[in-house]
Amino acid sequence: MTEIIRKKLNDSAFARWTALLIVSVTMMAAYFFTDVMSPLETILTTAKQDGGLGWTSDEYGFFSGSYGFFNVFLFLLFFGGIILDKFGIRITGVLATSMMVGGALIKWYAVGHEFEGSLFGYNMQVIFACLGFAIYGVGAEISGITVSKILVKWFTGHELALAMGVQVALARFGTAAALSFALPFARSFGGVPASVGLGVALLAIALISFLVYCVMDRKLDPETKNKIEDKEEGFQMSDLKILFTNKGFWYINLLCLMFYAGVFPFLKFATKFMIIKYGVDEEMAGYLPSMLPYGTIVLTPLFGLIYDKIGKGATLMLLGSILLTLVHVVFALPGVNSVFVAIGMMIVLGVSFGLVPSAMWPSVPKIIPMQLLGSAYALIFYIQNIGLALVPILIGNVNQANTTSDGTIDYTLSMSIFAAFGVVAILLSLLLKAEDKRKGYGLEQPNIKE
Repeated sequence: MTEIIRKKLNDSAFARWTALLIVSVTMMAAYFFTDVMSPLETILTTAKQDGGLGWTSDEYGFFSGSYGFFNVFLFLLFFGGIILDKFGIRITGVLATSMMVGGALIKWYAVGHEFEGSLFGYNMQVIFACLGFAIYGVGAEISGITVSKILVKWFTGHELALAMGVQVALARFGTAAALSFALPFARSFGGVPASVGLGVALLAIALISFLVYCVMDRKLDPETKNKIEDKEEGFQMSDLKILFTNKGFWYINLLCLMFYAGVFPFLKFATKFMIIKYGVDEEMAGYLPSMLPYGTIVLTPLFGLIYDKIGKGATLMLLGSILLTLVHVVFALPGVNSVFVAIGMMIVLGVSFGLVPSAMWPSVPKIIPMQLLGSAYALIFYIQNIGLALVPILIGNVNQANTTSDGTIDYTLSMSIFAAFGVVAILLSLLLKAEDKRKGYGLEQPNIKE
């Protein structure tokens, strides 16, 4: 009877799309807060007497990487995946969204106050901002894997890739809004604390949104109607060996690391990059990087729909990796400084950023069983967070080393590093295609079952 009820629930288009829209509000706010500081680098690195916070480029890089510190070095994200598989969606989701709000409040307080002293060579304002961002990062990443498992629960056998594409697209509204409006909002309403405070308010709404989903999930889940705890059936710690011994899973895992290392850390530096290399006006510089998430708002669901109906998931990942590499090779060319080239490459990067996520995330359930899906996504996000934590620090140091006395930065080396990530992503995509042929995961097959 439970399976019959569950089948009817999953067959209800209204129920599953309502669930998606509710949890998408949570991730939209999270994406906004994650990138709200990216277009503010020019204010952060401006001297205090000129209205900025006086951070250096390497301090900004250290801060940007702090998002993943606790996830990577304390393994909190991986443990979050185990908690998700063991205790279920509702408990994990409420815990994660609450951590987002708490960490965001610390970061907001930090950027609005001055502190005495330094630690590890960084001033204490940077340290406290990093602490808040690291706590927030734990909550945001665990929220991400929780939402991924929610979508698999509701959309398996239906429009899974489209649903994940729509969720990513809606979340990208948050990124686009941050890149587009954080700088003018800060200049109009009191500097960096104003934009960060706006992000905190949106995260409070995100927490409320997830609580609404929990009410819906409790009412509709037949397991809770039978007073059985919301735990995934069959999860055992010993089953984790399935993850660690699966080649296809590791190819996707490392592909995710390389691909996102070439995108999100780039966005952290993109605003200043556009100003210095392409001579873009400061007010417009944030809008060029925002083309990336705006483009994926349309493209990610479109490519997801193609994967659902036609298949070719591994091929889509390969194509996206090739485009990522092309973009950063062009950005690395020292003699190419036309703003039209910058616009064109951001459009191509948007296509790439639509291709890979739309195929990668729905491919995981084809390789890993449902009872381990939370741990699988957590391990992928954990490895991804290594890149999110370390690559911005690397790029910040590279940019600092290539900064002239007048503040100009030579971006050739840093863009070449991003291009190298793309080359490795291409190789991993080819290995994944070969493994799919050997094991028959069905990555090239449609997701919708007739």
